[in-house]
Amino acid sequence: MKTLVFEAKNDDEALLHAARELRVNPTYITLNHAEKKGMLGLKKTVEYTATVNVNLLDFGYDFLKDTLQAIEIEATIEAEYNTETGAYHYTIDSSENPLLIGKSGKTLHGFQTYMRNLMNLYSDEGVTVVLDIGDYKANREKQLEILATKTAKEVARSKIPATLRDLNAYERRIIHTKLADWRDVTTTSEGERPNRYLVIKPSE
Repeated sequence: MKTLVFEAKNDDEALLHAARELRVNPTYITLNHAEKKGMLGLKKTVEYTATVNVNLLDFGYDFLKDTLQAIEIEATIEAEYNTETGAYHYTIDSSENPLLIGKSGKTLHGFQTYMRNLMNLYSDEGVTVVLDIGDYKANREKQLEILATKTAKEVARSKIPATLRDLNAYERRIIHTKLADWRDVTTTSEGERPNRYLVIKPSE
């Protein structure tokens, strides 16, 4: 949990200060305090400890629900925490899946990045968020694994490197993982952001 220790004159001032410094909604802040005495035993200031208390899985779910309601899209949302990977998984299914996914999944990935950055404000540990809409990622992963296998076989046969462009970091990672145990080829990500690309090379 994120915590902050500071001094303030009263609870109202402390809550505003904690919300500003921690950059979170004050609803999720718990204050504990101890008075500090000045000269002659008079109260001078109060030392506060502000703690962020939030169930991140529920927080992410509520965020998705409120956002979809705000743009008037009816959807079913499922939320699950993976204890093995430490990732928060969310799935959305609606009649507007194509709109929420966007071209080449850009809207989906932007949505996921925003959720991760938002949820990281409420935790002192790195938060991993996995968002899928209408099984887009699951289907895309299968497509990429087929592409990786087909391309790797061709590279191993021809001994000519192959370049795969227009892949985001998540998609490149899928191909890296798929081909990690192959002996005939190796994979590398090259180029500068935002134009990184993946190269499949014959093993030396």
